[in-house]
Amino acid sequence: MSQEKTLPSTGTNAGHGTGKGLSKRTLGVPALVFMIIAASAPLTVVAGGIPSNFAVTGNVGIPLSFIVLGVCLALFAVGYAAMSAHIRNAGAFYAYIAQGLGRATGVGAAWVALISYNAMQIGIYGLFGFAAASFVNAKLGLNVPWWAAALVGFVIVGWLGINKVDLSAKIIGILVGLEFVAVIVFDVIAFAVSPEGVSGAGLAPSNLFTAGVGAALAFSMAAFMGFESAAIYSEEAKDPARSIARATFIAVAIISLFYAFSAWAMTIGTGPSQIIGESQKYGPDLLFAFLSGHGAVFVSDIAQVLFITSLLAALIAFHNAVARYVFSLGRESVLPRSFARVNARHAPVAGSLTQSLLALVMLAVFAIAGTGSELGELYPVLTFFTWLTNTAAFGLVLLLVLISVAVIGYFRKHAAGYSLWTRVIAPALSALTLGTVFVLIVVNFNVLIGSDGSSALSWILPVLVVVPGIAGLLWGLRLKKDRPDIYRGIGFGGAPDTST
Repeated sequence: MSQEKTLPSTGTNAGHGTGKGLSKRTLGVPALVFMIIAASAPLTVVAGGIPSNFAVTGNVGIPLSFIVLGVCLALFAVGYAAMSAHIRNAGAFYAYIAQGLGRATGVGAAWVALISYNAMQIGIYGLFGFAAASFVNAKLGLNVPWWAAALVGFVIVGWLGINKVDLSAKIIGILVGLEFVAVIVFDVIAFAVSPEGVSGAGLAPSNLFTAGVGAALAFSMAAFMGFESAAIYSEEAKDPARSIARATFIAVAIISLFYAFSAWAMTIGTGPSQIIGESQKYGPDLLFAFLSGHGAVFVSDIAQVLFITSLLAALIAFHNAVARYVFSLGRESVLPRSFARVNARHAPVAGSLTQSLLALVMLAVFAIAGTGSELGELYPVLTFFTWLTNTAAFGLVLLLVLISVAVIGYFRKHAAGYSLWTRVIAPALSALTLGTVFVLIVVNFNVLIGSDGSSALSWILPVLVVVPGIAGLLWGLRLKKDRPDIYRGIGFGGAPDTST
């Protein structure tokens, strides 16, 4: 007998406690923080993202870029966290924009979010498959293809996606904790080695704000993707009125400071004058080569395993995010109602299976397309991973800008108890600073996807995000005209807004 049931359209929190909705009061602040940081993938950023940033941009000030972006995202979190006390919806971005900028705009944002989160999650399979296959082949002398290794991760992620969210949170908590330990060990060794002494070059504004600052900030921004995901779990949080805000601020602080310190440690361990050259030589292997070169071969092997599990944790986190977006849209009849199905474990099973199916199709497409590619073993990294994750960063930063504006719109009607700073100033500064970062991503998109000069991909990939957003906006307007009953519930869990 099927254990699946369709959630009735009776409100944002409809079905909680009845076996028909998402798990209620399951996740506390620590679990939410781990889910956020897992999406950010600390070891992946430090081992892969930071050396790539040094190598591509030639900018020594990468450590400072994380502090700069941390301030921008802290400004964003002020209004975002305030809204989280009022809006508890698994659709997060979708619901926030619908209630701040209008329901039709919210539908457009939802489709952008679906494309972006799917692109991020699915793209990570490329790097995961490459890293896992490379490690196994090197240690066991096998010849496992990248796509076969990716399929193993796919099965694990898919299984966890249809189970209770607290199981994913526990596994992610362990993996993230181990990632931090590995990076801290690297940081300690780097400062102990310090061939050119302890230098503040990586934190000097004069080294960051050079001709390559735009690309540097665009690269570093990708390291924060997923920081906003606490709100996606607002219906499953123990104390959503407080825990979402706390988890978001804690995660932003940890991510920005930890990445800044670790990037600085990398410049110290290698030497500020050598960091660009060494990054260009080793790329994502720089951290592991450094550990092996200084007698920590065993630690290097452990770090490589944790690099793989770091990617697995990110896959789990983004899979959960996509599943909840699909659930939310199905519940509100913006997507077919069948997408709101949950199972006896309170997991959004329809959304989870839909995301898994899409990931499987994309895996098959890139596996077939990469057969015999001149890029060799790096094919899944230079195409599958690079193209999709940077496309996702483009879409998610665009949504951050819209959210910032939506905060101002929302608090025009719900201003009671909030200062001018929370309602207007902080979100306006957030829109300005993140808007600048978005422009930098657009201008440097060819650099981010590894293209020499202008290429068709540099506009095709962003179009894949923007066009669905426009289509979603038009769909929302059509619902307003033809299905006003559904339209009134958009962004409100399927229940019409009764506040106006």
